[in-house]
Amino acid sequence: MGVVLGIDVSTTATKAIVIDGGGAVLGVASSGYGFEQPRPRWAEQGPALWWAAAQDAIPRALAAAGRTGDDVDAIGLTGQMHGLVLLDAADEVVRPAILWNDQRTAAECDAIRAAVGPRRLVEVTGNDALPGFTAPKLAWVRAHEPANWARAARVLLPKDYVRLRLAGVRATDKADGSGTALFDLAARDWSPEVLGALGIDPAWMPPAFEGPEVTGAVTAAAAAATGLREGTPVVAGGGDQAANAVGVGAVVPGRVAVSVGTSGVTFAATDRPLFEPAGRLHAFCHAVPGRWHLMSVMLSAAGSLRWFRDALAPGEPFGDLAAAAGEVPAGSDGLLFLPYLSGERSPHPDPLARGAFVGLTLAHDRRHLTRAVMEGVAFGLRDGLDLMVAAGMPRPERILGSGGGTASPVWRQILADVLGAEIATPATTEGAAYGAAVLAAVGAGWFGTVQAATDALVRAATVAEPGPDASAYAAAHDRYRELYPALAPTFRRL
Repeated sequence: MGVVLGIDVSTTATKAIVIDGGGAVLGVASSGYGFEQPRPRWAEQGPALWWAAAQDAIPRALAAAGRTGDDVDAIGLTGQMHGLVLLDAADEVVRPAILWNDQRTAAECDAIRAAVGPRRLVEVTGNDALPGFTAPKLAWVRAHEPANWARAARVLLPKDYVRLRLAGVRATDKADGSGTALFDLAARDWSPEVLGALGIDPAWMPPAFEGPEVTGAVTAAAAAATGLREGTPVVAGGGDQAANAVGVGAVVPGRVAVSVGTSGVTFAATDRPLFEPAGRLHAFCHAVPGRWHLMSVMLSAAGSLRWFRDALAPGEPFGDLAAAAGEVPAGSDGLLFLPYLSGERSPHPDPLARGAFVGLTLAHDRRHLTRAVMEGVAFGLRDGLDLMVAAGMPRPERILGSGGGTASPVWRQILADVLGAEIATPATTEGAAYGAAVLAAVGAGWFGTVQAATDALVRAATVAEPGPDASAYAAAHDRYRELYPALAPTFRRL
């Protein structure tokens, strides 16, 4: 049997991984880049960076695996969601891509709600209009850059620009498409109603495919640039969160995943298009055919601990900080931390929200502050999980954990106690890139379904179960939930 290749076009690097028929990772390579912030709260990136990085990472991953392009049966793509790549009629880039973390479009979000109707927008797309999404970025370009708007003829998402260069086709997957606020969630395709209300030509949007569907094949030019074989199938793949869920096995209803990276994500696969009426959750199509998912996003999860370490314990290894926090009892002796250091999305879609320590006394030391940060992140994830349950999802007994935060035994146990579920972490740490490779394995015909692929390839390495501290955390979470309503007026004044 050959191998499959997963490519992850993230905000800071493009990663390529090679896996075999047993799911083993044979080779990994990554090529990094930065992004520009031309003004405060803006974030842009040149699409050429992604393709150059892919050309660098792909042959190095193959070499690390001891394989050549002739051994690759299929390729899967994943990457950062929501970014706007504008092309002209000749497929040339019109302007730098506006990224998911760009916050310039508050006025355009208001205009979208007014054009579609706030309730109707959530009913159709599953989501409120948020500055990170693609639709407000399109509206911003039309309002502020008329010359660029006049040149525009096509819209792609970031990973799909790499697809264009790799396979010569304009296409996306249904998971990434549903993160634009231009998708009909139930129909799993672009919404004529929303596109019409916003005055966007449907011909600009690429066709949307299910995650394991083949969208095209490697061109002769791309083969020469990467060392791949001309004609190698390229499957649709998925946005990074959906692909990460495939990589940890959250592909059937009832399976829930939590990722504790810079941001924090609670992800639940569903068999129908559920949504939260107030738009406090994201509701997207899954990268799995016939599946959807609910997603809660907090903006500063492990990022909160990084901030704390850099500000108060520079150079201290994260493992040492977390281990010392394990010496402190659950609840941090009455200390609470609100992790809204970058504003928040779920459960409070408030860009003005701020972080806070509440309850400090002379008895607290650095260990207490560290544990309070870890607990505050877990409470924020619990808020998102509770919203999902209220939207109709059964409360899980087992959660699939990933991201750097779950590498800490102390943090894993806090998560198990706060979320009230067993936390199982996968054997591989390659995340979304691994999920893209699994989707490629299905597209290559190795497996008949995505579930069959994950059942065969994805294995749990470590497990934490709820312990005796769970009841204490339930009471602490009640106190935590009182903080945002009490402090929100102060945040706005600040």
